[in-house]
Amino acid sequence: MSDIPHISNWVDGVHEASSSEKISVVNPANGQIIATIDATTQDNVNDIVRKSVSTFKDGPWARADASERYAVLSKAATLLRARIPEFIELETRQTGRPIREMRAQLARVPEWLEYFASVARVYEGRVTPFKGPVINTLTRLPLGVVAQITPWNHPLLIAMKKIAAALAAGNVVIVKPSELAPLSVLKMGELLKEAGLPDGVLQIISGYGRETGKFLCESPLLAKIDLTGGILTYRAIAPIAALNMVPMTAELGGKAPVCLFPSLDVEQAVKAALFASFIASGQTCVTGSRLLVHKDIYTDFMQLMERRVKELRLGDPQDSRTQIGAVINKASVERCSAFVERASNDGGKVICGGKPATVEGKGFFFEPTIIETNAGADVACNEVFGPIIAVIKCESEDEIIRIANDDTAYALGASVWTNDFNQAHRVAAKIEAGIVWVNGHHLNDPSSPWGGFKESGVGKENGQEAFESYTKLKSTVINYGIQPTWFDPETLNARYG
Repeated sequence: MSDIPHISNWVDGVHEASSSEKISVVNPANGQIIATIDATTQDNVNDIVRKSVSTFKDGPWARADASERYAVLSKAATLLRARIPEFIELETRQTGRPIREMRAQLARVPEWLEYFASVARVYEGRVTPFKGPVINTLTRLPLGVVAQITPWNHPLLIAMKKIAAALAAGNVVIVKPSELAPLSVLKMGELLKEAGLPDGVLQIISGYGRETGKFLCESPLLAKIDLTGGILTYRAIAPIAALNMVPMTAELGGKAPVCLFPSLDVEQAVKAALFASFIASGQTCVTGSRLLVHKDIYTDFMQLMERRVKELRLGDPQDSRTQIGAVINKASVERCSAFVERASNDGGKVICGGKPATVEGKGFFFEPTIIETNAGADVACNEVFGPIIAVIKCESEDEIIRIANDDTAYALGASVWTNDFNQAHRVAAKIEAGIVWVNGHHLNDPSSPWGGFKESGVGKENGQEAFESYTKLKSTVINYGIQPTWFDPETLNARYG
C-alpha cells in the first residue's frame, strides 16, 4: 500500500470520498510525489455549485451579523498563526521556494483574516443627501456563490487574500487551487471549520485548470469569478462569464520595471535589484524583471550586480541558507531556456547564468540570470516567470519613464529607486502601473489595494475595494413626506422624480 497521502476535496465540511482519477503533487526540488489530489469531474463540480447555492440561500452565513463573521475569521487567524510552522513546511515542499522566504511570507498571512474580519465588523452603510423628505440608505449585501481560481506561486497567501474578503462579505466560496501546489489551501478547510465557519460555506476542490477550473467558471449559478493566472486563462474564461453575466476580478501578471537613478548609491541599487528580481526565483507577478538603469551608474552597477548574482546560493529549499530555490516544474525550466535562447538571438548578452540546474542531480532549477538587452526585446517585454532579468541602459529620466510605460502590455507593479525627493514624486506620478513603490518592492499589506492596469488585469485584491467587490449595493428610498398626487384632478407642485 502506498504511503503517499491522498488529500480529497473539502466539501460541506468534510473531505469527500476520493475521485476515481487522481493527480500527483510533485516537490519541484527533488521530483518526488508528496501527495495526490482529486481530478474533479464536471458532474461533481456542478453538484458542488448547486449545493453551494442552497447553502447561500438557506444557510446562516449570508445572514450572520457582522460580529459573528468577525468572531469566526478572527479565531481562524489565531488558529492559523499557531500552526504556521506546519504550513511553512508544506508550502516549501510543494513550491520549491526557499524556507527562509516561506517563514517570512506565511508569518503575515493571518493578517488578511484579521483585516477583513475587522472590515466586516466596522463597515458602515451610507445615507445620501437625497432631496426632500426622503431617507436613502445604502447597504451592502453578499453576492452569492463565488468561484476563486488561485495560483501555485503563492498558494496560501493569494488564496487567503481572496477567501478572507469573500467570507467577510458573507458569500459562499468555492476555491480551485492550482493542481501544482494545492495542499496548503486544502488544509484551510478544517481550520476554518474549527474556527466556527458553517459547513458548506467554504468548498475547496482540486483538478486541472483546463478541466475542473473551466467547469467551475462555466456555471451560470456563480455570482462572481476571482482569478489569479495568465492572460490566456482569462481570455478563455471571460467570454463565458460575460455570457452568464458573471463579474470578474482578474490579476494576470506583470513585467515590473525597476527604475534605478544616479542619486542612489550603487551598492544600494544592487541590493534593490536583487530583492526585486530574485524573490521566489522570479516567479511572482511583480518580479522586477526589467532593470532600467541610468547611464551614470550603469557600469559600476553592472560590475557589482554580476558579482552578487554569481554569489547567490542556489540549493535545497529546506536549507535556511538557500537563496534561490526551484522553479515549479520541467515546463518552467524549458520556458526559461527558451527565453534565454531568444534573447541571445535578439542580440542580448547573457552576463551570467542562463542554464538549467539541479541540486544533487535532482529537481527543477534554473540559474539566476542577467541579460543585457534592449527595450524592445522579447525578454524585456514579456513575462518570464523565472529567475531571468533583463537589464537596459537608459540615457535619462524621460527614457526610463517611456520604457517603463510603453514597451510592455503589462502594468501591475513598478518601483522607483532614488534619493532625490522631487524625482521620486515626479517619476512615480508618471509611471503607469496599479502599484508603484518608491525605494521598495514586493511590499504588500491587506489594507493596500493590489491590482494592475492594461493586460495585468481588472479589479483589486486587498483593502476596502476587495471587500466591496464581493458585495452588491442596495439602495432603499424611504419617503416620509412626498404625497403621490401626480394624477389628482388638480395638482400643484407635484413631484415626479
